[in-house]
Amino acid sequence: MAAETEVAERIIRMETSALERWGRGDPGGFLAISAPDVVYFDPYLEHRIDGLEALRRRYEEIWGKVRFDRFELIDPKVQFCGSAAVLTFNYVSYAAGQCSRWNCTEVYRKTGDSWEIVQTHWSYTTHPGIVGATDR
Repeated sequence: MAAETEVAERIIRMETSALERWGRGDPGGFLAISAPDVVYFDPYLEHRIDGLEALRRRYEEIWGKVRFDRFELIDPKVQFCGSAAVLTFNYVSYAAGQCSRWNCTEVYRKTGDSWEIVQTHWSYTTHPGIVGATDR
């Protein structure tokens, strides 16, 4: 159990570090920890992204454009299943007086001594199109 706790803390640190870079306009932190066969879901995209090179092309389109002042990783939880670890958390970013709330699931796979993202799924906590939605 202690080993799982150490790995969970490591995965959360990896995610936090990548998000810190993202907040400075640099999505390269996620590219560095994603597997070649990563799949990626994003509410801004109609279809899933398949593979690291396709994800790199997507990130090149937004490189330097996404910035935030600070963020919160709320209640991160890592669950293990063999050589996979599933990280789930709520996420809030703050930029220019606005806050944005998200749900995230990242599936990490152990490859050798390292862990890499094989699946990412971002979604809105409350969809902005829902009439009468409140900011939770």
